[in-house]
Amino acid sequence: MIKAKLLRISAVLIAVMTLLVPLSGCHGSREALHEYEMPQSFDTEVEYEITFWAKNDTNKRQTEIYAQAIEDFEEYYPNITVTLRLYTDYNDIYNDVITNISTQTTPNVCITYPDHIATYLTGENVVVPLDNIFDDEKYGLGGSEVRFDSVGRDEIIDKFLDECKVNGRYYGIPYMRSTEACYVNKTYVEKLGYTLPDVLTWDFVWEVSEAAMAKDEDGNFLVNGQKVMIPFIYKSTDNMMIQMLRQLDAGYSTSTGSIQIFNDTTKELLYEISEHAKTRAFSTFKISSYPANFLNAGQCIFAVDSTAGSTWMGTDAPLVDISEDEIVEFETVVLPIPQFDTENPEMISQGPSICIFNKEDPQEVLASWLFAQYLLTNDVQIAYSQTEGYVPVTERAQNDPEYLDYLSRGGEDDDVHYQVKIDACELLIDNIDNTFVTPVFNGSASLRNAAGQLIENTVKSCRRSEEINEEYMTALYADVESLYRLDQIESSQSGNKDLGPLPMEAKILLISLAIIWIMIIIYCLALYKREKTRKKY
Repeated sequence: MIKAKLLRISAVLIAVMTLLVPLSGCHGSREALHEYEMPQSFDTEVEYEITFWAKNDTNKRQTEIYAQAIEDFEEYYPNITVTLRLYTDYNDIYNDVITNISTQTTPNVCITYPDHIATYLTGENVVVPLDNIFDDEKYGLGGSEVRFDSVGRDEIIDKFLDECKVNGRYYGIPYMRSTEACYVNKTYVEKLGYTLPDVLTWDFVWEVSEAAMAKDEDGNFLVNGQKVMIPFIYKSTDNMMIQMLRQLDAGYSTSTGSIQIFNDTTKELLYEISEHAKTRAFSTFKISSYPANFLNAGQCIFAVDSTAGSTWMGTDAPLVDISEDEIVEFETVVLPIPQFDTENPEMISQGPSICIFNKEDPQEVLASWLFAQYLLTNDVQIAYSQTEGYVPVTERAQNDPEYLDYLSRGGEDDDVHYQVKIDACELLIDNIDNTFVTPVFNGSASLRNAAGQLIENTVKSCRRSEEINEEYMTALYADVESLYRLDQIESSQSGNKDLGPLPMEAKILLISLAIIWIMIIIYCLALYKREKTRKKY
């Protein structure tokens, strides 16, 4: 009798499992897309709607440039409608893309970073590889059937294009490029009795920063007469650590994803940073706020930020976050970031790229590719680069008379031709050969965050008067490695692929099955107990 009941229960279980399995898929998970194949021709008789996700802070000009680019592109291709969605942060774009991959609701075109693309690639055929598309005679770069004046592959600056390679294939095209610059209050440097060199060294910056901490008997800083002075503020501490390690030829990571950052050189750098954090001569954006705010208020001497942030820097900056009465008059000089070896400078190359997401309809993907190409035309490249300290990614745009005229008019006004912004652009143009990028792999974005976290934690600990010693460093390395799961990154790169967290549908299925099995066991025990009781009497 019990056996017969168990058979009936098993049949019910199988039926329930049969119902649950389709449910786990229909809620969002779908079949993987096929690898993209370029159509022989583009169907201009069919209407296509594509979405474009881009970043914009508060710069209305950038929004206007995107809108104008879409309008102009749609004149060339009236059957393609482009819908713009703006974000205030690249990480928000990244998180939304990750969320939408499982439901195949990613955008068509996206402004992003190669580190992020590497994570998108954990999904099968999610991002379209562009190697073959670049060279397509009809619709590739400079293709014969493209309706606008498309740039050729040889017109994109090689160094910038190569930054879009992931696992040996191109999964993006560069959109804009920047680097980091040190915005210096030259007036205060000279007031402290120093002469500003053409290329900064870390030793020079540390020495001047410590000298600026001197106070009078009332507690005011001698250099600015104020109660506040943070001589050296770094906006992006991940870039700070990455560039320091690169300049010293020390380990960070390999191209295959081997994590090397937890080395003795990193430790020595953190000890050096801690010495200046203890005196409050050094701080970071996350701890103190934007370097530009302190620089413009005469409360900072060396402010390191992106060249794209140049419009916020200096006495006459067109964009400011402090009141006008707080701004102090001083001479601003734009220099490369500090170096250990001034004869062989190293600085990071950064800036947004463009990737295209795969869809079921190859024609829709081709429409996306055509729009992405349009963002490389001179009209877009030159206009966008003039909004901030970005540099166009094509030689065509950089050599265009309009762009050269723009650079030559630095200082003509404090808006489009703001001198600090022009200087920041020219800094990158003059140092393209001295720029580098970090290896890109699934997890490289986490490693980048970890690099900055090492500095942030050290500076915070100094402010809490914690002792920075070998025991501290051992714990710091362990904490940061655990926080960003860097050990999992290494194992996934070595073959044990980390597929990430289970989808919610899969979790529901597993929990449901577990509950069913528990109910079966309880029911069987109850039957067994009842049968045993019956036989007893």
